[in-house]
Amino acid sequence: MKFDNTYVHLGDAFYAGSDPAAAPNPGLFLWNSDLARQLMVPDELSRDMSALAQFFSGNRMLPGAQPVAMAYAGHQFGHFAPRLGDGRAHLLGEVLDRDQRRWDIQLKGSGRTAFSRGGDGRCALGPAVREFVMSEAMQALGVPTTRCLAVVTTGESVFREGPSPGAVVTRIAPSHLRVGTFQFFAAGADHEAVEALCDYTIARHFPELEEIQGNKYVALLDSVIEKQIRLIVSWMRVGFIHGVMNTDNTALSGHTIDYGPCAMLGAYDPQTVYSSIDGQGRYAFGNQPGIAQWNMARFAECLLPLVDSDGERALQKLAPLIDEFADRYQRAFVAMMAGKLGLATVAQADEALIGTLLDILQRRQLDYTTAFDRLGRSLQEEDIAQQLRADLGDWFDRWQQRLRGQEHTRAEVQQAMQQHNPVVIPRNHHMEAVLHSCQTSGEATAAEEFLQVLRSPYTRLPQTSRYQDPPADGDRHYQTFCGT
Repeated sequence: MKFDNTYVHLGDAFYAGSDPAAAPNPGLFLWNSDLARQLMVPDELSRDMSALAQFFSGNRMLPGAQPVAMAYAGHQFGHFAPRLGDGRAHLLGEVLDRDQRRWDIQLKGSGRTAFSRGGDGRCALGPAVREFVMSEAMQALGVPTTRCLAVVTTGESVFREGPSPGAVVTRIAPSHLRVGTFQFFAAGADHEAVEALCDYTIARHFPELEEIQGNKYVALLDSVIEKQIRLIVSWMRVGFIHGVMNTDNTALSGHTIDYGPCAMLGAYDPQTVYSSIDGQGRYAFGNQPGIAQWNMARFAECLLPLVDSDGERALQKLAPLIDEFADRYQRAFVAMMAGKLGLATVAQADEALIGTLLDILQRRQLDYTTAFDRLGRSLQEEDIAQQLRADLGDWFDRWQQRLRGQEHTRAEVQQAMQQHNPVVIPRNHHMEAVLHSCQTSGEATAAEEFLQVLRSPYTRLPQTSRYQDPPADGDRHYQTFCGT
């Protein structure tokens, strides 16, 4: 692995030096061999489970690693916290993969830092396995996401509602730059630091902006907004509910980060909330686009002094981008939903067709994933078509008529739909069963079997059917927890 650390060059104000805490008896629990090859982890190291456990628990440092805890602030459920930072994570540094792409390597659950705010700095095995499984599922679904390289058990217990096995998860990310990173310095009016962050973000994620004519900070906001729209549209396509869309969990690279209280949508209802800490439903499934716009407004506030020394002129340059967010998102959302319905192009009446279907799904409490899978199969299987006519009424015939206006065979439309509609997702009750098995048995078998299916979410494998069934109770009493 070739470390090439750049973030630490921003200066001491951007992080606190910190060494991971020792794990008394580390053991390798999950290892992402495909990702390891991409990151050029040496083969001899990948075969040495004991060495992997030592390195990815934080007991030993990889050559070239420079562990730090990153500084950031954030709006948490709408309330601003000026000092958050990595309270249980250590950024080891950055590596260049086999394609010369740059990735952060971070240990999560690796002990206390200067930002721990009274916490123990630890992570339980359940949340570590959840992040590994969910991020691999999202990767396979085609959703921009951070990933996990390893889960290592520590040999000690952590205490939340009760004792649980401790673990460290290794997160791989294009970067850990967040809206909250900018807010940390903007709150103290440290405009030089914000400017340095902007230049660093542009160099790392948007190098094309270095050559533009015009204000690069306005262009940066526009580019970050586009990334966020693509991300949220991807979430809405597969039914992902993040659960804690705080600004410190909003990555400027446009990747999903922090899988704490996340869940998957079952029966379609835009007001679905599973997170135990979201009592007001701020981050409900259907609220995610609006929250992304709100988070982008907070990012824009950080940029105002750089855009123009006159606050009013700066606002006039940035506000239109925030105001246009909803329309930009809606166009992207309609195009995505058209793909789920097999429409090669978007006609004026398609938005109403999409809206009517979603209304029916909600009114009849139909499963989101199953409904779209069955729509695709109905093009070749008449028994499913008859069932859908009963479930969806005359909407089904309107959709069929719309498809007949295209120059594609039914087989071609079905094939196109299969690229947008998964046959399997990490359903909540199966995820919980996997986590329970891992924690009680101390074995990773259940997670590995689940991952084998989730890594082929658009293909029916012999074992896929084991994980397709909706929950018997419709997830009515299901809750997720943060894990900190």
